[in-house]
Amino acid sequence: MRATRELRRLRIRLAEVEETLRAIRAGEVDTVLVAGKKGTRVFTLEGADQAYRMLIECMNEGALTLAADMTILYANRCFARMIRCRLEQVIGNSFRRFLPVEDQATLQRLIKRANPSGSKVQVLLNVDKGSPFPAQISIRPLAKQGLKGPTLGIVVTDMTEVHRTEELLRDLSQRLLEAQEAERGEVASELHGSITQTLCAVLVRCQTLANQLSTRDGTAKKEAIKLRIMLGKAAQEVERISRNLRPSVLNELGLAAVLHEATAEFADRTGVALKLACVQLTARLPAQTELTFYRILQETLKNVEKHAKARNVAVHLTRQGNIVQLSIHDDGIGFDLEHHLSKRPGKRGLGLASMRERATYAGGILKIKSGHRAGTKIEVRIPLARSAKAIKRTNL
Repeated sequence: MRATRELRRLRIRLAEVEETLRAIRAGEVDTVLVAGKKGTRVFTLEGADQAYRMLIECMNEGALTLAADMTILYANRCFARMIRCRLEQVIGNSFRRFLPVEDQATLQRLIKRANPSGSKVQVLLNVDKGSPFPAQISIRPLAKQGLKGPTLGIVVTDMTEVHRTEELLRDLSQRLLEAQEAERGEVASELHGSITQTLCAVLVRCQTLANQLSTRDGTAKKEAIKLRIMLGKAAQEVERISRNLRPSVLNELGLAAVLHEATAEFADRTGVALKLACVQLTARLPAQTELTFYRILQETLKNVEKHAKARNVAVHLTRQGNIVQLSIHDDGIGFDLEHHLSKRPGKRGLGLASMRERATYAGGILKIKSGHRAGTKIEVRIPLARSAKAIKRTNL
């Protein structure tokens, strides 16, 4: 008899729980009871009317309301599907459950600051019986609702497809750069092996002609000498272009040698004072790393020549542990970096973007510091041993 009464009581409680869960899913209740060490806490969700909840439930992004201690007061079905949990397993639980330890600390710092204008952070979300996935969390403080800390509105966006698309674009850009380097090598070879040799042959014939002309042929002799000088300059320029396209010294002697050659040529041609300091490398760097450093130096010096109006440039190649760093600093007029980045991609040029992409492909990062009349400093840091973990953020 006692067992029958207990069974009836349990059935009644189960029916009440099922009805409560149904009401939560349908948006018919505005209160959540959360059991904790200090007893049951009551959270009232003010203003959560049916129409608003229907709108939230129709979203293709996860939506949550959190207490200051990250307790989930409300979650829509989309978020439950993201983490592959039933909705009743989400509401009343802690949001920390779905975050790795390092991302918990990051999110907690953002919650403490509680920026009224909102803030965003990218994290990994744990999935029940599945692999974590990348997500962007948008945070905005809401009304306090009588609680000690602020109530937070959270929108969770699954970034899996975005990351996959970005990876495909990076791979495509990498292949384009590799094709570009291969084409540069072919053009450099043609210039050096064909055009330069032809110009040198014409130069020799012109010198022979000038030698054969007597002093009585004064005008013709002078023209032949002028032509020889012009051909000599043309041959030197073609050779310079060939070296810039694919410097043979880089393949044969390594990074330090090509840095010395490139900076000396720049200083002689432009008249800009340039100081170069290179750490002594005990071994050759990977070919991709050496080429990345050279191309970034090349692009930076081109910008200095065209835009900076600098009098002095300092180039330093250093190494700390397994990190190799190249820094280029000029004392030119500088530029407004934020204004430059705010321009549409077609208006800002490809120089800085190309340098950043090259650094990323080599597993490194590129930093740019500049200001009006403050010169420009570019730093690229590349680790010699690339990590297998994908780089989540690259700061300009």
